[in-house]
Amino acid sequence: MARVVVDVPLAHLDRPFDYAVPDELAEQVVAGCRVRVRFAGKLLDGVVLELGDSTDHTGKLAPLAKVVSSEPVLTPEVAALARSVADRYAGSMTDVLRLALPPRRAAPEKRPAADPPPAPPLPDPAGFARYPTGPQLLAAVAGGNPARAVWTALPGEDWPARLAELCQAALSGGRGALVVVPDGKDLDRLAAATEARLPAGSVAVLRADAAPDTRYARFLTAARGSAQVVLGTRGAVFAPVRDLGLVVVWDDGDDLHAEPRAPYPHARDVLVHRAHLASCAAVVAGTARTAEAALLVESGWAHELVADRATLRAAAPRVQALGSDFELARDPAARSARLPTLAFDAARKALQAGAPVLVQVPRAGYVPSLVCDRCRAPARCPHCAGPLGVSPAPGPGGTRIAACRWCARPAATFECPHCSGTKLRAAVVGEARTAEELGRAFPGAAVRVSGSRSGVLATVPGGPALVVATPGAEPIADGGYGAALLLDSWALLGRADLRAGEETLRRWANAATLVRAGGQVVVAADAGHPVVQALVRWDPAGLAARELADRRELGFPPATRMASLSASPAALADFLEALRLPEGADVLGPVPEPPRPGQEGERERYLVRVRRSDGLALARALHDVQGVRSARKVAEHVRVQLDPLELA
Repeated sequence: MARVVVDVPLAHLDRPFDYAVPDELAEQVVAGCRVRVRFAGKLLDGVVLELGDSTDHTGKLAPLAKVVSSEPVLTPEVAALARSVADRYAGSMTDVLRLALPPRRAAPEKRPAADPPPAPPLPDPAGFARYPTGPQLLAAVAGGNPARAVWTALPGEDWPARLAELCQAALSGGRGALVVVPDGKDLDRLAAATEARLPAGSVAVLRADAAPDTRYARFLTAARGSAQVVLGTRGAVFAPVRDLGLVVVWDDGDDLHAEPRAPYPHARDVLVHRAHLASCAAVVAGTARTAEAALLVESGWAHELVADRATLRAAAPRVQALGSDFELARDPAARSARLPTLAFDAARKALQAGAPVLVQVPRAGYVPSLVCDRCRAPARCPHCAGPLGVSPAPGPGGTRIAACRWCARPAATFECPHCSGTKLRAAVVGEARTAEELGRAFPGAAVRVSGSRSGVLATVPGGPALVVATPGAEPIADGGYGAALLLDSWALLGRADLRAGEETLRRWANAATLVRAGGQVVVAADAGHPVVQALVRWDPAGLAARELADRRELGFPPATRMASLSASPAALADFLEALRLPEGADVLGPVPEPPRPGQEGERERYLVRVRRSDGLALARALHDVQGVRSARKVAEHVRVQLDPLELA
């Protein structure tokens, strides 16, 4: 008998099914292999969970139709993790396995498995010596102990080298390691660091943009135990690492760690849960800290790994903040080049010293939108109420006129309906416009742009240049930047988002850490703002603790568990009528929701909030209702997402 998870996307069928193993397939069927089965009159894909001699089914078992591959791609540990993640996020195991198992490719399976390389020696603890408990963490990982840490990296830290040392410590003790980073740029740096420190053939890099054959081949090296260290982006959280001894997530506040496909798990939460199930070491690392990481420290599940203040002061650049926007308006330099005098002088000194200058702007492009210069209200078209914007004029010397982005009517004149102001200003000036203005402000200086539209630069030379980048696209400068200018800060801090402050500090810290020790960071924001103060003092732990306390007082995650329900009003009414919530649950809403691509008609959203201890009960209740609706063959699907990053 084979117990099979059948690829059926129906909540009421979210369980394994027993099939008889025909004699002719007995030698091919192994636990974890892919098969084809007859289900509801159709041939469907499935994965064998386990083999056995008995079944609870009272009737005659249907036989397996075909063995697609005898390769065991689903290990017992990953199967248990997939089931647990599905239960936590009110999803199905089938959905999780779609995220965990890459599509099969025949060619890689025909290649023989390589023997794992010999274990390396213990890493040199000097890299972690600047953190009081850093060497102890390395020793605990090497000893196979389930040490858990929230590591706040020092400014300028060579974090890929430190993570490679953690992996080396795990390998030296005969255990495997799994490290997850937000994007390909970080993955390239980490892969280079591990290649320089770990034995050849011991590392598998799982890239989302790799060719299917390449990705599946690397997946198999981990599943077969040839490579005991797996590096990757969020899809690697389910990688089948043999004898797992360490899991690491870098920059857990990056929204790229959130899976956009059902059941929408977050890489940090999956890795923390995997460390619990496997009883292995875990490290949540970054230059900043999230409220979720602060909760891990507060609960005692993890310990802080931070440097003392003297070491921090020696490593950190000097951070200076500006005054209010009124001061910027009175500053002639700000009016002509969008740079206050303090930022202009910092850039000029760094360029004269032969060092590059990093300029971070929060948006890509040219001028995304316009606002009233006096009250900052969004500028609207008087004909259709669409947003006003400015695009680069075609050809050299062309004039630029504000025009509606909906109806394309030019706005020759403007009068604000709120304050009667007649002047416009850019809401957020994008990377291209900023580069243009900096080129005029610093004639003769080279200007480089790094962003989604112009292309992301991985590195830049160490000579004098202005590097304009959007958050996450900041290139590494040889020798570090001499200065960093963080512009348009109000556009980040003023967002109506639960994580606005936390996310702003993360973006600023990631940019500021690229500045060499003794360099200067200028943030164009009011020095009295708590987020700005956290950057000036370089205290991400303090801000994270404050964020956690505020969310606990307001009843927001991670202090509570919250579910988002999205569908048409009729579907939501039917769903809520059948939902049996834990005692004390709050139902908030509904609020209108814009339709998603491919969806039409009116949509609404409810938020359901429960105590954190009732999170599993909430997930179970939501899954039960989804099962009832799928059994009834209800046409409209209700989108259920637990602990979404965005609540607005």
